[in-house]
Amino acid sequence: MPNHNVFNPLTQPVYTSNTNTYTAPGIIAPPENDAGNSGSLFNSGTTNSTTLGLLGGSVIATVQLSNPLGSGRTLYVSRLSGGITVALNLLSSFSGSMVLSANGTLASPSTLPSVNSNLSSTNTSVAIVRFSTAAPTGATTLMTMPLQAGPFSSSVFGSYVIPPGQAINLTVSGSLSVGGLLASTAYFTWWEI
Repeated sequence: MPNHNVFNPLTQPVYTSNTNTYTAPGIIAPPENDAGNSGSLFNSGTTNSTTLGLLGGSVIATVQLSNPLGSGRTLYVSRLSGGITVALNLLSSFSGSMVLSANGTLASPSTLPSVNSNLSSTNTSVAIVRFSTAAPTGATTLMTMPLQAGPFSSSVFGSYVIPPGQAINLTVSGSLSVGGLLASTAYFTWWEI
């Protein structure tokens, strides 16, 4: 029995149309790569560290990323990161959480710098980044997650969008029932268009 070509034999061709004109291997990268190359990817955050007394307590770090009215840009959150560091003096029970929320007001905020991830870029961020040692009031909760001691990192690839006049908050909170050193860290990574 002869071995006939299944596709496109000379006597009975099967007509196909090649619609993919890509001639090189496809390379797929997240939008952060291009934002980093163009100098539009930024980072900001901080740590709140306290030595708790014998009765323990909580340590909170809230970072608010806000896009001012009239900025002309939209912010896209790339990554949420941070963690909780615990150094216990005595046996203690630990609890931790991460809350992502929208808008709201911070108590006694301080301003944090935004750092461009492209070290050769002179671009500056339009975002205003603030820090507080308390959770925001009047905010709308988007997500709550329990945390264990240690670092966390969540890539969200621009799924949280902050147009002008809006803000997003990342609150990291840790609690001990007795004394010890406790530190909460919260960081945003975002790009701007």
